[in-house]
Amino acid sequence: MRIFLFLTASFAAYGGAAQDTLSLLFAGDVMQHQSQINAAQRGNTYDYEECFSLLKSRISAAGLAIANLEVTLAGKPYSGYPQFSAPDELAKALRDAGFDVLITANNHSCDRGERGIRRTIRVLDTLGIKHTGTFRSPAERDSLYPLIVEKNNFRLAILSYTYGTNGIPVPPPAIVNLTDTLQIAADIAAAQAQSPDVIIAYLHWGEEYQQQPGERQKTLAEFFIRHGVRLVIGSHPHVLQRMERRYTADSATQSVVVYSLGNFLSNQSMKNTDGGATAHIRLLKNGHDITIDECAYQLVWVYKPVTGKQRRFYVAPVDELENNPSFFAEEADFLKMKAFAKNMRELYNKENSGFPEAAPFNK
Repeated sequence: MRIFLFLTASFAAYGGAAQDTLSLLFAGDVMQHQSQINAAQRGNTYDYEECFSLLKSRISAAGLAIANLEVTLAGKPYSGYPQFSAPDELAKALRDAGFDVLITANNHSCDRGERGIRRTIRVLDTLGIKHTGTFRSPAERDSLYPLIVEKNNFRLAILSYTYGTNGIPVPPPAIVNLTDTLQIAADIAAAQAQSPDVIIAYLHWGEEYQQQPGERQKTLAEFFIRHGVRLVIGSHPHVLQRMERRYTADSATQSVVVYSLGNFLSNQSMKNTDGGATAHIRLLKNGHDITIDECAYQLVWVYKPVTGKQRRFYVAPVDELENNPSFFAEEADFLKMKAFAKNMRELYNKENSGFPEAAPFNK
């Protein structure tokens, strides 16, 4: 159930040679429970701008941002769990906050049947938001997949898959990308034929609420890396799982596996589900040589204050607020965020490889 990607490019003198720099930021699941829909309602309209206001400066500074859209945009009646349909204004707010690409392959893709798949795609197209993972027909998938994104002299191929759709059959002729390794191998070959600098796979996988990746996740990660995917990013468990920066013996080829980024925006309240992380990855390009230069993470937490009788939702940057208790309306909220940060840092300090906590990379 997210994700977000931060991409910028600049030219710099590095080791005496001009190189392109590409910084990426990924985040976890964007969800819409009924309480969130209620909080966004403004008469006959909906407004989600405030949800991302505390992070907008970081997101809008990006050249490209990606998130996992864990809902359909199927129109009224709007609903939260278990079959999501969010107002179109959610997608508009994501775009206005700086997101350019949304992943649509997840276990809720079929919550509203074919109408939900088709209307979600139509809304995203109307808003000018790139997307991948679901398609209205086989012909559409053939023409639009993999998603190719070109930005500042970098060419990316983006793949997206989900483990399933909660037992709801995919309604023909629509397609939801599933983790079928035969199909995935063909898709990777198709991506490689388009000569991308880097192939990215965004996967909806794993067991919910488990902070250790399962064997299926590990097996799939190895499959993608073995077939030439450099960046493997995961969502769905609703809690954080480890991040790995990998090297070959001679460091000639590097790759990254992020098993789960947790929740970016939700109303989940079980232990460790009230936030997530963003993963930052900086690439360097020198001719045809692409190097993973730096990796880092930042923690985010969903702040849910009550103003009057109305609950609000904000995605909060932990590093900016953890030493500012006066920001919070209630001390209890400040302490909850601190507890989340402590638990997640303990996990990452133990489990992460090559992914320290750090500020976003500058352009």
